[in-house]
Amino acid sequence: MNEMKFDSPPAAPGVVNLPMLTLRGLCVFPEMLLNFDVERALSVAALNVAAEGDRTIFLLTQKDMSKEIPTQGDLYTVGTICYIKQLLRIPGGGIKVLVEGQKRARLKNILNDKSFFLAEVEPIEEPAPPKVTTKTEALIRKAVGLFDQYSSMTGHISKEAVVSIFTLTNPGFIADFIAQHLYIKPDKKQSILETLPPVRRLQRVCDILVREIEILDIERSIEEQLRSRLERQQRDHVLREQLRVIQSELGETADALSEFDEYRERIFSLKLPEETEKKLLKELDRLEKQHSSSSEAAVIRTYLDTCLELPWQTQSKERLDVRLAQKMLNEDHFGLEKVKERIIEYLSVRKITGKNAGTILCLVGPPGVGKTSIAISVARALNRKLSRIALGGVHDEAEIRGHRKTYVGAMPGRIVAALLQAGTRNPLILLDEIDKLGSDYRGDPSSALLEALDPEQNSHFRDHYLEIPFDLSDVMFITTANTTQTIPRPLLDRMEVIEIGSYTDMEKLHIAKNHLIPKQRKKHGLTGRQLRVTDEAILEIIAGYTRESGVRRLEQEIAAICRKTATKIVSGEMKSVSVKAGSLEEYLGARKYRPERLAGKDEVGLVRGLAWTSVGGETLDVEVSVLEGTGKLELTGNLGSVMKESAQAAVSYIRSRAARLGISSSFNKECDIHIHFPEGAIPKDGPSAGLAIAIAVISALTGAPVRRDLAMTGEISLRGRVMKIGGLREKTMAALRAGVKTVIIPSENLPDLEEIDQTVRNALCFVPCEHIDEILNVALDFSAAPPKPKAKAQENKQEESHMPILPDGTDVTSSIRQ
Repeated sequence: MNEMKFDSPPAAPGVVNLPMLTLRGLCVFPEMLLNFDVERALSVAALNVAAEGDRTIFLLTQKDMSKEIPTQGDLYTVGTICYIKQLLRIPGGGIKVLVEGQKRARLKNILNDKSFFLAEVEPIEEPAPPKVTTKTEALIRKAVGLFDQYSSMTGHISKEAVVSIFTLTNPGFIADFIAQHLYIKPDKKQSILETLPPVRRLQRVCDILVREIEILDIERSIEEQLRSRLERQQRDHVLREQLRVIQSELGETADALSEFDEYRERIFSLKLPEETEKKLLKELDRLEKQHSSSSEAAVIRTYLDTCLELPWQTQSKERLDVRLAQKMLNEDHFGLEKVKERIIEYLSVRKITGKNAGTILCLVGPPGVGKTSIAISVARALNRKLSRIALGGVHDEAEIRGHRKTYVGAMPGRIVAALLQAGTRNPLILLDEIDKLGSDYRGDPSSALLEALDPEQNSHFRDHYLEIPFDLSDVMFITTANTTQTIPRPLLDRMEVIEIGSYTDMEKLHIAKNHLIPKQRKKHGLTGRQLRVTDEAILEIIAGYTRESGVRRLEQEIAAICRKTATKIVSGEMKSVSVKAGSLEEYLGARKYRPERLAGKDEVGLVRGLAWTSVGGETLDVEVSVLEGTGKLELTGNLGSVMKESAQAAVSYIRSRAARLGISSSFNKECDIHIHFPEGAIPKDGPSAGLAIAIAVISALTGAPVRRDLAMTGEISLRGRVMKIGGLREKTMAALRAGVKTVIIPSENLPDLEEIDQTVRNALCFVPCEHIDEILNVALDFSAAPPKPKAKAQENKQEESHMPILPDGTDVTSSIRQ
């Protein structure tokens, strides 16, 4: 080998220049021997230079073992000056080297890193061995005892090495000796090397020994458990082999035996909870004892297949990107801001906590407003599998919780079936039409849902068929309903209700342009050039061919236009179609709905009320006729019990205020009152017609006509107090469609105006009232009523003086009429 020469620059006082060899995963202590292999060119060159000199070399540990050529920042600062005792060159250019540590030293600088490392090293003067006190001797005994225990547990350290330190009294040497023989990470050894005070160094070695012994205890415990389990499996295997021989003698087939082994292997591979695993193995043992063609074997086999197909450990990776989810929800749906905001809140909490928020959302609104489709979009945004359970018409509790295995044809409930369909343990399960659950002698399905929809209980949901707990805490439930009135209160309390209101005509226009028409074009194979629909045509479809809160019927009409267009293009009649307002009868037939118009004049006994239905808001006329009779009250129009009671309360109120209203106090004995709601074939009921009935009866009794451009909603008490109602958003939209200008509402509903669309609020004048007396002169034109006696007229004048005054000083009546 070529001789390598290097002239070392002069060193500063107290500093020496030595060739340096960097170690990976090793650490050398003073007065200790270390044997290792050297293969890196820089390290071999450093050894050669040291061997040609006084055989002294500086050994320093790398922080990162993966670095092939480390820099000074990749090295610890404290190492060991060593003497090379032996070199053995091996084939391939490597060297086996035996070194003996001499002294701790600190790296000051690297002078050369080209052909080999030359380092400027400052030897560290270690403190003299301390006087052996009682405390020091106790620490030495503890360290030696722990080292003896550690060596016996690992078996890697010779007994002679342990015995050699029994009589030593130098704590620093004992600490270095033990640390050199420990199988621990290099950074821990380096920390011992850098600890200079002997007693503190020995204490640190004791701490490390205690932790290592604890880890070895745990490893031994795990190994014993594994050995015990392997012995049990080996024993079971031997017994099964014996059973296989016996059954082959009895004529049993090998396929059945392999089936049992497969079941057992699948059970163990799922790593189920102890209770579940024990239950399935018990069922498998029962199956092995059954004849393969028996009906009981078929039932057990079906049960095992169902249990093992459940997604015990499988789950889809949830997407927690809030911005992407917001973008996807906006792409799929227009409006529905409350729902989107709640989903984003759920995602944000999920991202921070890493846990399921445990919230059950209930989307309530009329048909066709997008309740089901928003749930589908949520599943897509969260990257969860979707399973839909239709609850409409479900009467049997077993539909939810499953049938017990004792019944013929038993099967799991719909929730477990949804999990099987999804194939993951964290799907989004949509419970559709939860307000249409029924109940009969077979049980109450809503009660069965209480456990599944309770975040505090559903972590151990038990299906009657499975008879083992399944964790539903990772499942996200979304329910839909048209109304909350038919949902049982305990079930409703477990859900967070989000109301989805009706769409305005402009919202429907936007939805049709951006969602419905492109969707139907694609479905019917048409392009944007082949079919164009103007905004005016869409608005005409909305007004003349649909009457709904959502857009379901609107989509059907657009689909009809697409079919007509496809027929014309295929027949060669035309290459493209442009649908404009006024030409819709060619595609959709005669107009189905005519716009509601106001009456030509104010009429007596006719009031336009407002009603909420499952398809949105509607105007509801109230007609009252006063006839000579004996005081009978006749109610017609297919009314429910609530509306009948509202009519009776209205008449009782009028009787109590007859003198002030200028009505004969004996009208209840001399007149028959007939209250009628047109379209008698349609059932009507609800707590919001009392105000309209009272005004209509007062109009009929006084002869004062009711303003034709006015509608009202509200329930009244016997004392005339106007009470809060629901569905104000839908009712006001119906009033706007009917051409109404003024709407009377209960004062308690004023906060609900914030939920109404801005277009509707700008088009209507809202008059709040707390008592019916406040709006008599607003709704009725007493100036057109027949003349009254002087006393009555004076009383009415006093009543007018109590009308509410607006901030500008005018009364409500004059303001509205202007």
